[in-house]
Amino acid sequence: MEEKKANRKTRVGTVASNKMEKTVVVVVERLVHHPKYRKFVRRRNKFKAHDAHNACGVGDRVLIEESRPLSKDKRWVVVKILEKAAI
Repeated sequence: MEEKKANRKTRVGTVASNKMEKTVVVVVERLVHHPKYRKFVRRRNKFKAHDAHNACGVGDRVLIEESRPLSKDKRWVVVKILEKAAI
């Protein structure tokens, strides 16, 4: 039988912290149009994501995908590292 994977949300962000075991904090920035001031305002969200191999470093650009709840705050998984940070 064919496995059916639900359409899961994906985000691209930058790793802000990797001080936890198998967990990274990913900051996702987006631009939102402000209706009154007619300017684009930068908004950011922080997501805790599961990093199974502890491969991510601070400053890496990563692709994260929504998953089942893994802990109290963790609902995202690092799918792949798009770009390593310059050391």
